[in-house]
Amino acid sequence: MPMSYRLREASLPVLPAGHEPIRVLHFSDLHLTPKRSTEIRDIKSFAALKPDLVISTGDFLADKEAVPVALDALDSLLQLPGLFVFGSNDYYAPKPKNPFTYLLRDHGKRILGDLLPVEDLRSGLTVRGWKDLNHQRATLKVKGTTIEFRGTDDAHLERDNYSLVAGTPEDCDLAVGVTHAPYLRIIESMSNDNLDLIFAGHTHGGQVRLPWPGGSKALTTNCDLPNWRARGVSRVKGEPWLNVSAGMGTSPFARIRVASPPEISLITLESSL
Repeated sequence: MPMSYRLREASLPVLPAGHEPIRVLHFSDLHLTPKRSTEIRDIKSFAALKPDLVISTGDFLADKEAVPVALDALDSLLQLPGLFVFGSNDYYAPKPKNPFTYLLRDHGKRILGDLLPVEDLRSGLTVRGWKDLNHQRATLKVKGTTIEFRGTDDAHLERDNYSLVAGTPEDCDLAVGVTHAPYLRIIESMSNDNLDLIFAGHTHGGQVRLPWPGGSKALTTNCDLPNWRARGVSRVKGEPWLNVSAGMGTSPFARIRVASPPEISLITLESSL
């Protein structure tokens, strides 16, 4: 059965010489509800990609009944090494609002719905072995490569406090940052600590993109990240590589994606030599 999402693949030369390639599955912004049968089916197909490592950059939920739905959909992936952070929609249910406000400049105002059972989600993921990176560090050895991870809580709700994980990476082969919303303050902080690679989500790839020479152009990132970095791998000189997932879902009240289809990333980390 054909899947309704796009697989975005990239290879990054970030491993020391002689290290085996590592396949990282990065997904974000599932925005799950019990009724999203197509998306649930698609999520269950991710394991067929046979990743070595899984990273989620948050916004698993969009409904108070979605925790068991998410854990069931992710069941096969939870058998693999994985790490996660949360986004705003893991804490608060979405509320109806003018969908066009997504395209306007972010003035910091948030319309928050009811509290969601985020602690049930946290427990469900960690009991299966995934590492909680919300203001935490963790070190994993994957195919002989020692990777240090650090993450922040959601910057869109200003829950981030990078100082809790700041500092020079420990003895490792690769240093990776994980955050939901790629605000420039987080990228700058992780860059100052000489991280090699950052994973983020939140942007939905712009959600609405316009036709443009060579592809399409995002109208917004819903944060202060420049629009040209709204999805996929990018790098600014002197900074870590950044992979922004365009995500799988949308708010139940803004089920529109224009030229920005649901997607996941498969990033192959390779030797730099």
